[in-house]
Amino acid sequence: MTKCVLGIDLGTSAVKVSAVDRTGNIIAQESFDYPLSQPQSGYSEQNPNDWVMSTTVAIVRLILDDHIDPNDIAGVSYSGQMHGLVLLDQDYHVLRPAILWNDTRTTAEREEIERIMGDEFVRITGNRPLEGFTLPKLLWVKKHEPELWQQTAVFLTPKDYVRYRMTGQLGIDYSDATGTTLLDIHTNEWSTEICDRLGIPENILPPLLHSDDQTGTITAEYAEFSGLSQATKVFAGGADNACGALGAGILRPEVVLSSIGTSGVILKYEDQPTDAYHGQVQMEDHVVNDAYYSMGVTLAAGYSLSWFKKTFGSDVTFDQMVAGAAESGIGAKGLLFTPYIVGERTPYADANVRGSFIGVDATQNRGDFTRAVIEGVTFSFRDLLEIYRQAGAQFQQVVAIGGGAKNPLWLQIQADVFNVPVQKLANEQGPGLGAAMIAAVGLGWYPDYQACSDQFVHVDKVYQPIPANVERYNQIYQLYHEVYPQTKSLTHALQALK
Repeated sequence: MTKCVLGIDLGTSAVKVSAVDRTGNIIAQESFDYPLSQPQSGYSEQNPNDWVMSTTVAIVRLILDDHIDPNDIAGVSYSGQMHGLVLLDQDYHVLRPAILWNDTRTTAEREEIERIMGDEFVRITGNRPLEGFTLPKLLWVKKHEPELWQQTAVFLTPKDYVRYRMTGQLGIDYSDATGTTLLDIHTNEWSTEICDRLGIPENILPPLLHSDDQTGTITAEYAEFSGLSQATKVFAGGADNACGALGAGILRPEVVLSSIGTSGVILKYEDQPTDAYHGQVQMEDHVVNDAYYSMGVTLAAGYSLSWFKKTFGSDVTFDQMVAGAAESGIGAKGLLFTPYIVGERTPYADANVRGSFIGVDATQNRGDFTRAVIEGVTFSFRDLLEIYRQAGAQFQQVVAIGGGAKNPLWLQIQADVFNVPVQKLANEQGPGLGAAMIAAVGLGWYPDYQACSDQFVHVDKVYQPIPANVERYNQIYQLYHEVYPQTKSLTHALQALK
C-alpha cells in the first residue's frame, strides 16, 4: 500500500492532477481540458462548473485507469490560476462566468483606483492596480452588472471554488488573497481602507487561510461523485506562481525562478515585503507561512513563440522550427523582436503597446526570425532581472521551468543573457508538484517546506554563461532596451486606427 497525495493544478486551459508518493515520485497523472470564452474583444471568461467537472474526470481516471486506491490518497491540495473572479450568491451558487486573469476590460476601473488611492494603494498591497487583478473586476461588476452585485454573498478565486465544491468549506489562502489586491500585505488582513474607499462590502470577502491549513475533508456528495474517500484530508493550496516557486525549490532569496509558459515570470523569494521595487514588480504572499515573493510578468512569453509558429511555421514541427533558430546564431543576423504582442505588464504596464521586428532584411530566413523571438522573450526577462539588480539584489542561480526549460538552446540563451547559471530540473512539474508538497507538509510527512523540497526537487543540469556570448548579448540588449520608447507612440497610434 503506497500512500500518496494529489496535487491539483488548475490552469487556464486545463486541469492536471498528479498523484505523488511520500518520496516525491509522480506515480500517475491525468489532465482534462475546458473551454475559454471570449465573448468580446478583451473579455476572457470560463464556467467555474467546467473546472469542477474536469477536475473530477481527471480524478476518476486516476482511480479507474491508473488504479490509484482512493484509500491510499491521504491528502489533496491545489494550485490555481491567479486573479480570477468567481461570484457566489447566498446559496453559494455561481452568479456569472468567472472573469479571468487575462481579461482586460477593466481599464476604467484601474484608473478609478489610481485616482482615488494613488500611491497609498501600492503601499498597502505591494502592487499597482492592474487590469488583471481581482479588485478591478469586482468594481466592473459593481458598475456594469448591479443586479448581480446585489446578489453577491462572497467571491472566490478559481481553485478556491473547486475546493469549496469538494469540501463545502469557503476560504482563500494568503498567496491568492494578495493577488486580489484587497489584502494589506503588511498585516496579512483584508484592507478595511481599500474596501471603504472603493465601496467593497467586507462581508463578501472569504475567510483567510494558510496554504497548508486543513480545510476539511471530502464531502459525502463529492466522494460519491468522484470516488474519493471521505477520509481524505484537504489543504488550502496556493496561487499557481507561488506553487510553481515551491515546486522548483525557490525557498531562499538568492535563487530566482524563470518560468516560461503562455506568459512568463521572473520570481524572487522575499523574507518580508519591500517597497524597494517601487511597485514595478508584484509583491505577494508565498505559500510558505510568513514568507513572500515578488515577480515581474511578461505577458506573451511562450505565447510569442506559439503565435509565431501558428502564423509562420504551421508546416514544420516545433523541434524543427527551434533547430532553425540554433543555426541562426547570436543576434539572429541583426534582427530584434519585442514580445509585446498582447501589450505588456512589466516593466511598462502598457496594455496598448504592440510588438515589433526591428532590422528585417532580405538575407534572413525563418530560423533567424525564430531565434529573434526566443531572444526577444529572454531580453524581456532580463528587463525584469534588471529591476531587481537596480534594487541591490544578488542572484547565484536561476531555476528554469516551463517551455523555456524544455529546449537546450533556450536554456543556454537564458544563461548567456542573464549572465547567471541556469538550472534545469530533473522532475520539473511546477505548480502541480508545489500543490502536492503543500499536502505532504500539511499531513506532517515533512516538518517544513525545505525538508520536503530536499526530497522532492532535483537538479538535472546546469547551464553556465559563456563569457563571449554574454558580452555579445549585453550589446544587443542595450539596443533591445531602446525599442520600447522609440515605438510606443507608433504602436499606440496604430492601435487607435484599428
